[in-house]
Amino acid sequence: MKSENIIVREAMREDAATIAQAVAMAIGDEVALRAYCGDDYIAVLTEMAARETTQYSWQNGLIAEVDGIVAGAVVGYDGGRLGVLREGTFDVLRELVGRTPTIVDETEVGEYYLDSVAVLPEFRGLGVGRELIAAFCEKAFAEGHERVGLIVDFDNPHAEKLYTSLGFRRINTRPFFTHQMWHLQRAADFA
Repeated sequence: MKSENIIVREAMREDAATIAQAVAMAIGDEVALRAYCGDDYIAVLTEMAARETTQYSWQNGLIAEVDGIVAGAVVGYDGGRLGVLREGTFDVLRELVGRTPTIVDETEVGEYYLDSVAVLPEFRGLGVGRELIAAFCEKAFAEGHERVGLIVDFDNPHAEKLYTSLGFRRINTRPFFTHQMWHLQRAADFA
C-alpha cells in the first residue's frame, strides 16, 4: 500500500541523526559498523552527517516524511568527489575513534553515487524507499549527471528488485567490507 502523503525534501543539519540511522541500517552489519566507526557507531555517524565535508553529510541527503513525520533518508554524491568526502569522513574517524579503516572505493568518476538509503521500520511498505530513490535520481539528472550508481548485497534480492524496477541494471561487482556486492547503474535516459 502506497501513502499519498509522502514528501521528499532536502536534508537539513537537524536531520543528522536520521541520516546516521539510515546509513547504519543500509550497512546493516553491526560487525562492519563497529569496525568502521567503533562501538558508538551511531554517535560517530551522526557527527559525520552533521558536518559539511563528509560522505554522509546532511548536504548530500534527502529526507522522506509521511504525514509530516520523518520516515527515511537517502544520501549520495558525485563519485568523482569520493576522495575529498572520504577524507572528511576519515577526519571524523581519527577524531572520535582514533583510526581509519581501509575501504575499497565503491563508486567512480562519472557516477552519481547513492551511498545509503533506508526507511524506518514503521514506514516500510508505503512506497517511501521508492520515492526516496526516484527523488535522488531526479536530483542527480537535474544536476547534469548521466548515471546514478549503487551497490546492493548479493543476498538482498528484494532491494535489487526495487532498484531494477526503477531502471537500475547490474554492471559488475564490487567488494564492500567483508563481501561482494552487485554494482548497479541507471542511465539518465531511462524512461
